Amino acid sequence: MATALPASSDCPSAMNSSALAKGSAGAAATPDRSRWMLVTGVIAIVLVGLNLRAGIAGASTLFHDLQQLLGYGALVAAILPSIPTLCFALAGAATPLLTRRIGVEKSILFALALLTAGLLVRGIPTTGMLVLGTVVGMSGLAICNVAMPSLIREHFARRTSMMTALYTVSMTGGATAFSMAMVPLSQQLGSPSLGIGALGLVAAAAFLAFLPVVLQNRRAQSAEPRQHVSPWPLLRTRQGILLTGIFTLQALLAYAVMSWFPYILTTQGLGASESGILFGLLQLISVPAGMVLLAIGSRPSRTRLGMYLASVSMVLGLALMLFTPPALAAVPAVLLGVGLGIFPLVMVLISRSGTSTAETTAMSTLAQSVGYFFATVGPFGMGLLHAATGGWTLPFVLLLAVAFGLVAVGHLLTAGNRKSGSQDSVRQASWQNILPSSTRSTK
Repeated sequence: MATALPASSDCPSAMNSSALAKGSAGAAATPDRSRWMLVTGVIAIVLVGLNLRAGIAGASTLFHDLQQLLGYGALVAAILPSIPTLCFALAGAATPLLTRRIGVEKSILFALALLTAGLLVRGIPTTGMLVLGTVVGMSGLAICNVAMPSLIREHFARRTSMMTALYTVSMTGGATAFSMAMVPLSQQLGSPSLGIGALGLVAAAAFLAFLPVVLQNRRAQSAEPRQHVSPWPLLRTRQGILLTGIFTLQALLAYAVMSWFPYILTTQGLGASESGILFGLLQLISVPAGMVLLAIGSRPSRTRLGMYLASVSMVLGLALMLFTPPALAAVPAVLLGVGLGIFPLVMVLISRSGTSTAETTAMSTLAQSVGYFFATVGPFGMGLLHAATGGWTLPFVLLLAVAFGLVAVGHLLTAGNRKSGSQDSVRQASWQNILPSSTRSTK
């Protein structure tokens, strides 16, 4: 009779059984872990997106009340809406260095810490704290703005359009909700300063939600060196110039509108709550508009149509603001909301640029740092021109000129899509002209 072999590690069959058991357990654990990472990543991206315009759109509905409470003059009133775009330019330019040193995930976590601190500081009822908190908080937003396309490219390479859509929907949704809620909330709290400071709690929630993403990435992080691509030589490429140009124009228009729309209606005789509701309508329309434009523009052959719909709507909305009485302000609000829907379309083009995370970061840095720097002219210039002329006609005429420029640049940017039928071929041609010779280095 055969004697049964003892189940020990010396027995090959026992070893095979043990290995198979471990392999089965590992195979079962891997999908669970991947699913968990996907869920936590989606939650984090949604909460980060909620904050990216809430601190700007929510604050703009309170600027009139804050000026009356704190007593600052026309210069500070013009500077406050300009701080976000200036911070986006300066802090955004430093983001690639930060992401190269500590990684994309830790950079976003650090940015959320800055955002939380800055928004909470804004709740202190002095002009100095309002300005300081805005600078700190908007610097955090700047890092998030530049790093988010790279995060999506790195973690959701096969779902770029879907995750960009989710990110931008949560961003515009947060702007909509807080632009409608800030005036009633500040009235309940008894102070516009407390209302604007309450936004820090939402940023704190995003910080906590992003912690698991950082911890998971640290466990899975490889020892491979990070690639670095300098963004500035991309200005010698057609794609770099046009993406930077369209980002600049849409940012100038978007932040000019978001910074002053409720204030304009208030100075024209509407109440603060009614102005906030109309501003919320503008933001609300931008959510489905962005998704429709993204669905249209996801096909390279139809990207030009999406660009036309958004840019022409912006032109019509600004034109109607010149002639429409405040009682009918809902009409230009809807058109301007459709115009703001161009943002997710532009972000998808940036997320798809290049052939790696480093190259996407370079394009994102170039477009956003240069774009936001020049976009500062929008909100700051509107404030100064209004103070100088006592009206809004000249500011809107100049914004109309910028909107026509947006139509023209969108036409040029999508010309390659019609000729080649492929966004990828246009992208590759642009990058191949510049990257091999001068921009690529590793650390």
